[in-house]
Amino acid sequence: MSGSLTSLHSETSHQERSVTYEESSIQPKYEWKIVWKNVITLVYVHLGALYAIYLIFTAIKLQTNLWGIFFIYFGGLGVTAGAHRLWTHRTYKAKWPMRFMLMIMQTITFQTPIYEWARDHRVHHKFTDTDADPHNAKRGFFFSHVGWLLLRKHPDVIKKGATIDITDLKKDPIIIWQRKLYRLLVLLFSFVLPVWVPCYFWNETLLNSWHHNLLRYVITLHITWLVNSAAHMWGYKPYDKNICPTENKIVSILAVGEGWHNYHHVFPWDYKSAEFGNYSMNITTALIDFCARLGLAYDIKTVPVDMIKERANRTGDGTRYSEDKDSQNHGDHHSHEDMKRGWGNVDMKPEEIQEVNVINKSD
Repeated sequence: MSGSLTSLHSETSHQERSVTYEESSIQPKYEWKIVWKNVITLVYVHLGALYAIYLIFTAIKLQTNLWGIFFIYFGGLGVTAGAHRLWTHRTYKAKWPMRFMLMIMQTITFQTPIYEWARDHRVHHKFTDTDADPHNAKRGFFFSHVGWLLLRKHPDVIKKGATIDITDLKKDPIIIWQRKLYRLLVLLFSFVLPVWVPCYFWNETLLNSWHHNLLRYVITLHITWLVNSAAHMWGYKPYDKNICPTENKIVSILAVGEGWHNYHHVFPWDYKSAEFGNYSMNITTALIDFCARLGLAYDIKTVPVDMIKERANRTGDGTRYSEDKDSQNHGDHHSHEDMKRGWGNVDMKPEEIQEVNVINKSD
């Protein structure tokens, strides 16, 4: 997941200071260009979050803590079910009331407009863990977790990112509307509303409510960032052992179903972002299924078991569908050139399209 800090923070074109960096003998030198505005902002919100932790034990009311937890996951579902599975990967379609609500929920998280979020995440999927990946995990945990927001983008991100098709995003009226009014919407839904509610309804102090909201924001950011970092480093690779993304249960719990990352990078058009539909480990799937029952979500794509099994036996690490031991060692390697950004990608193979199961089809 992209999880860019903010539209303000993603302005990584500033050239305030540079140092020479060399990743390895394989990768060429290029200049680090630190975005000091992002550094200062991140330092401030983290200091505010630390102060909020102190206030939790000394002054903040229980209702405020419960409100913060609700807002973390209410907004988070706007990212997972909305920006990620709906708009980036087009794993299902949704009617406008659901789309509009998901847009508001995603705005709460203050992680750039959906247009930029989905664009950058498609680039991440197409060029996973290469220099063209905005948060290349091969550059280490810190870079993939947060460091990528503190530096100007690698030239390959801009160059190769320009090849990604985003025409559908440009034509979506809800995305256009959010992008046009983003600053106002973020001010209202990410700051005014969450700070005002505790003050008005249970007389929380403005100072306490403000800092508690900063804590809510920081927690949301780190949950999103863990998908970019931890879920690309630690875990099993049952579907493709040759790529970095892994199956990480802890990240899946925190990110309401987004940690089954090895599967997701192999089959990005599956609306579950996982092989299994266990709601306790994938609340996002539960939300989409619930909305489907209400008639709000339709044309939901998922991958048949036979295709999953064939791929796991062919390129997996043997932790799933491992009865065919010989298939684990025949040298069938998978590169970023085989990666897809989601449903409708021109690189999808005919058999991949034909064998996809579509649930709740539209007329």
